[in-house]
Amino acid sequence: MNERGTAAPESELLIRLAGLLPGAQLATPATIAATSPAKGAYVLLAHLAAPRELLIRGHIWPVAAGWHLYAGSARGPGGMRARLARHFRRDKAPHWHIDRLTIAADALLALAIEGGAECDIVARLAGSQDFANILPGFGSSDCRACTSHLLVPLGILAGRPVIQPGSQTP
Repeated sequence: MNERGTAAPESELLIRLAGLLPGAQLATPATIAATSPAKGAYVLLAHLAAPRELLIRGHIWPVAAGWHLYAGSARGPGGMRARLARHFRRDKAPHWHIDRLTIAADALLALAIEGGAECDIVARLAGSQDFANILPGFGSSDCRACTSHLLVPLGILAGRPVIQPGSQTP
């Protein structure tokens, strides 16, 4: 709860994600040792306190402040525990697109899904209309089905009021 007694935006975001991704296990840098070593997929939540510019494949991409959700897979040795532990580390050489975002983030957490598939996660989140894809090709350069594996929350989940069509902006 925040100082006004309402749920913090990240709490609302996690509640919505839990509803869309039943059976997902919450992982944080402090709880990574308890994360399943099974193969699967995950949603990595990265928070930026301020807007940033990320250099990816020779292009500078402006990225807004707030929560960003990345759907990834963990099929290698150590499964989800090993992949998420790497994402949570700050001292790493950037290898994947998401590394540039995780290094810049002021907060990281994840939802791990045993046996899950990253494209299924993207489809479920984008299909809910509570999330939108950003940065075409981000994290999905080897994927033919997804615009991007990076999403942002919309409306109230993003900490902004939902504006109805035809209404005035506050």
